Amino acid sequence: MNTGQTKQGMKIIGVIILIYALLVATHEGEFWPFSIYPMFSQAGNPWTRAMVLDVTDTTDDLIWHVQTLDGKMGSPVSMRNIGVDQIDYSNFISKTENWTESRRDALRQMFGPENIGNSRWMAAKVHGKMIGRDSVTVTIQPFLLVTADTVHMNPLLGEEYYFQGDH
Repeated sequence: MNTGQTKQGMKIIGVIILIYALLVATHEGEFWPFSIYPMFSQAGNPWTRAMVLDVTDTTDDLIWHVQTLDGKMGSPVSMRNIGVDQIDYSNFISKTENWTESRRDALRQMFGPENIGNSRWMAAKVHGKMIGRDSVTVTIQPFLLVTADTVHMNPLLGEEYYFQGDH
């Protein structure tokens, strides 16, 4: 290789490093193709996740009401302990648009009727958002009550929470 090609190669590498440095500097250290954690660029935006609570001992008149994280009724059910991937469960809850009978039954089967036994499990949507500059509020919206043989929708929520578009 001659020195002309070496100089040209070094210039190309220098330009690439300069472009990368400018992109990273102007995006507060986050430049998507090279970022390990691009989800941090969404910090501060409202979010929704899914959890399961064992509400076997919760009375029917309280079971469907919005709760806070500190005042939740029932204890969390570990998805790992029942052989369900938390991400798969969360995606199922958040991305299902039409909660037909077969989709509700698929959720019951995901949990496993043998795991539920005589318990009542609440599939809930957990919403979080920033309030002010340094505080977060978290609410738990009861969504689907799952038993070993049936799934009930929250009667306090409108049909639009369960069916979007054609069903």
